[in-house]
Amino acid sequence: MWPRIGALRTLALGTPGELRANLNTLVLNGLKTATAGLLDEYATEGEELEQVGERLALVDDQDALVGVVEVTGVQVTRFAEVPWEFARAEGEGERSIEEWRAGHAAYWARLGTPVTDTTEVVCVRFRLVSAGAGGVATGDLGT
Repeated sequence: MWPRIGALRTLALGTPGELRANLNTLVLNGLKTATAGLLDEYATEGEELEQVGERLALVDDQDALVGVVEVTGVQVTRFAEVPWEFARAEGEGERSIEEWRAGHAAYWARLGTPVTDTTEVVCVRFRLVSAGAGGVATGDLGT
């Protein structure tokens, strides 16, 4: 199971360190409104897919709360069929869907999970609900 903060599942983007800090900054600045994960990771962790309207606790490397996001969409699709509109919403600066696929394939390969065109990817869209320096400044942790 993924860690929880209160009743909220956590959203730990990327890998700890510079990557996670950068991705969290993109979310907090409103530039990143989507993230992709591998469907197999959910089964391995015994987790259900996110649900529209669910709130997630965005966390840093120490699992400290840095913000709350609300899920606005969830779609499972094959890696080769992830649309450019979704990839662009990830806000990571790729200039094409081919660049997005190459970068994500390399990332998952570094983690020991190579992907193919048929690998199932969970595409999660979200909106920032609350954030602030050192934690949540507005809003609440309610679902």
